Amino acid sequence: MRIRKAVIPAAGFGTRFLPATKAQPKEMLTVIDKPLIQYSVEEAVSSGIENICVIISRGKSAIENHFDKNPELESFLEIKGKTDFLREVRRISDLAEFCYIRQKQALGLGHAILMAEKFIGDEPFAVLLPDDIFDCRIPAVQQAISIYEEYGSSVVILKRINKEETSKYGVIDPEKVKPGVFRLKDMIEKPGPERAFSDLGIIGRYVFNPDIFDAIKKTKPDHRGEIQITDAIKILLEKEPVYGYLFKGRRYDAGDKAGYIKATIELALKRPEFKKIIQDIKIE
Repeated sequence: MRIRKAVIPAAGFGTRFLPATKAQPKEMLTVIDKPLIQYSVEEAVSSGIENICVIISRGKSAIENHFDKNPELESFLEIKGKTDFLREVRRISDLAEFCYIRQKQALGLGHAILMAEKFIGDEPFAVLLPDDIFDCRIPAVQQAISIYEEYGSSVVILKRINKEETSKYGVIDPEKVKPGVFRLKDMIEKPGPERAFSDLGIIGRYVFNPDIFDAIKKTKPDHRGEIQITDAIKILLEKEPVYGYLFKGRRYDAGDKAGYIKATIELALKRPEFKKIIQDIKIE
């Protein structure tokens, strides 16, 4: 079955970016000239996804407004002859069909995904975390979809991580299937170097069969009261194989200040109008 739907969890407080996120959603922080969440939406759309459910919380209406039409702005741009901006504003509102579901309590990524169960129905679907920006020849979620189509089972995207990063990511116990593709034997959330199974960490792109919803419902909250998607995937492993794919391309953790700065600089260097400006910067 073709992947037509995606879920983008965007209900978090964005505490790592305070005070910038005190009055605006972290997902609306701009990397060059686009908000973080738009990178995920465009990646999903370029991968053939038509319907996107954004999980939001109180104070996130700016996300809805961004992907909605704005007749007053469009009229202003048309009168002023700013046709390039007008074209872009209209393109954004026509990217996909959107729905928004409010997560009333911050109960973890697994819970956020579960909120979209009725929207997804009995279909496979993608999950894209907007903190992650991927710069790939083939979109990262499209790479995951290709593995899903080959094996018919849920897929997580992987990256090689160092020892320090094992405290930041879910880490898998892999069984190699072929170059870049692994069957998950086990996994653990943020284990640290002493308990990590491997150097393969799960990053923010997933393709799930709808069976993941039952697995989430069976998942016990962690010590913080949150339902971790890593724990739900472990339960899913009891019912079906889950595969990991070592994606091809570059990924930025733009939910971290250092990663956000790196993404801004490196992506700007790829655009001719900014490249020379950045290269000419002198630090005294």
